[in-house]
Amino acid sequence: MARRKQKKVKVKLSQMAKREERWAWLFIVAPFLGFMLFMAYPIVFALIASMSRWTGLNSLWGNMAGLRNYKEILSDVKFWRAMGTTIIYMIGIPIGMILGLTLAMGLNRLNKSRRVFMTMYYVPVVSSLVAVSILWAWVFNYDYGLLNSIFKVLTGKHGPNWLGDETMIKISMIIFMTWKGLGSSIILYLAGLQSIPKDYYEAAMIDGANAWEKFKAITLPLISPVTFYILITSLIGGFQVFVEVQVMAANGGPNYSAATVVFYLYDKAFKNGQLGYGSAVAVILAVIIFIITALNFYGQNKWVKTID
Repeated sequence: MARRKQKKVKVKLSQMAKREERWAWLFIVAPFLGFMLFMAYPIVFALIASMSRWTGLNSLWGNMAGLRNYKEILSDVKFWRAMGTTIIYMIGIPIGMILGLTLAMGLNRLNKSRRVFMTMYYVPVVSSLVAVSILWAWVFNYDYGLLNSIFKVLTGKHGPNWLGDETMIKISMIIFMTWKGLGSSIILYLAGLQSIPKDYYEAAMIDGANAWEKFKAITLPLISPVTFYILITSLIGGFQVFVEVQVMAANGGPNYSAATVVFYLYDKAFKNGQLGYGSAVAVILAVIIFIITALNFYGQNKWVKTID
């Protein structure tokens, strides 16, 4: 005999349950509306604007240009120069990570003075980027800057033109950006080091492992999640460098040598009034960041380890 189909019994909710459900929907709707208003809408609008000659004063829909903006961007020498400079600045990412790990390992051995040094290293991270950029512009000043004053006292000769030479301005920006983000790397690495069980080091010591072997087999693999996080956030932040260049390098530096992709975007969109063109640059930049981030997440299983 075929089994009789069981009828679905509707459960009647109590007044309290109905009230909780209404509040749940309100909590869900609020972030959804926020996402649609502040994320989805700007993204869709930027995609549409990127295919137009919109200036902010003319009609968006009446000035559609298809893919013309993208063709002009990819054929613009200034764009590729800015992209190359942006990539060069990322040399500071591995330098900052190595310095951050080294200093974090040193701080991990301290007890009483650890918090003092942590505060000192982290102050630049929470300081105003504009303020510290102005400060470092004074440090790098060719005529009366701190670095050249020290250089002249030590050698008797005038120091290099840090912000006036095409090569030196790149070195100056890398130094500044590495210093600015060092405190964040130190704090994150220190947290990662303190989460490693001491039993692992004790077992390695019993097996006769030296300091380098313990670092290579225990420390480095077990802080790899922290390294992965710092790498991802640093790469995303590296492609979005703007304030430092705007403050320290007038008009993108000599021969546009200090300009980044975001500075190029700002230059086109807001200085030249080409908002549609600037939107196209933003779309290209977003695609590049997405691809690089996706590749990092795809390959993380090959080198990122976790504590079981």
